Amino acid sequence: MSFRHAYLHGFASSALSTKGQAMRRFYAERSLDLMTLDLNRPRFGRQTYTTMLSVLDDMDAEHGPREPRPWRLFGSSMGGYTAARWAELNPERVDRLILLCPAFDFAERWPTMLGEAAFARWKAEGTLDMPGPTGALEPVHFELFADAASNHPNRPVVPCPTLIIHGRNDPIVPIEGSREYAAAHAGRVRLIEVDDDHSLAGSLEAIQAAAIEHFIDPHHELWWDYFGGDAEGTAEHFRVHLDDFLSREGIEGCETGVEVLEVGRRAAAFCRCPESLVAVIGRALRPHRVD
Repeated sequence: MSFRHAYLHGFASSALSTKGQAMRRFYAERSLDLMTLDLNRPRFGRQTYTTMLSVLDDMDAEHGPREPRPWRLFGSSMGGYTAARWAELNPERVDRLILLCPAFDFAERWPTMLGEAAFARWKAEGTLDMPGPTGALEPVHFELFADAASNHPNRPVVPCPTLIIHGRNDPIVPIEGSREYAAAHAGRVRLIEVDDDHSLAGSLEAIQAAAIEHFIDPHHELWWDYFGGDAEGTAEHFRVHLDDFLSREGIEGCETGVEVLEVGRRAAAFCRCPESLVAVIGRALRPHRVD
């Protein structure tokens, strides 16, 4: 199965964000497409979490009828929250996520970030001037906060394999939230901590490496299960056959082995390989399961 890839920018940014455009070029160098979405709907200052989610709804509706391929989504800061929330709402449409300093708990943090007086003025007056995508001050409507607080959870539960990259020195979205989130969803979420701030400006190579590992050519495990008193021996015999096949076909980049699942009762041979090789090996050797 093939997948579509898209990048979701953060608050006060746009489809022309530095990281988004850098990743788009990175994809283009590999003859791959990366969509960079504009979440500022209807415009910056009037967007809410709900309108940002509608951008993804429209993106999926536009491409889905022709090619109903699931998505692999990057999300930066508030775009990271949006990607996670859309995946929670549409689990069958999202295969994997890479979240960059995701803005979990952001609704709770607005009073602290702005200060109590500024937050109270924002609520009372309905708008507050904040730097927009161009750097110029623009009025941001209080509905951004109200919608987040009323209609969306602080921490969406992602349904798919998710990689978080977060800077230890992030003053905007403290890394503790991502640490807690990864610990709470350990079977599904992995956290990479980098020595950087919220911009991740010094971590582009780490983001690109993660894109290859998690999105462009992630590794999968192919399994062949055997049962009975000689399950381990049978699995080992198949592993030798598997290694011979890989060598004969000139296939590299795979790791093979045997795992004993129940002593004297069940064992399995496995092949850990890049996604691009799953179909080749699968057609020839027909694994019992693929993880």
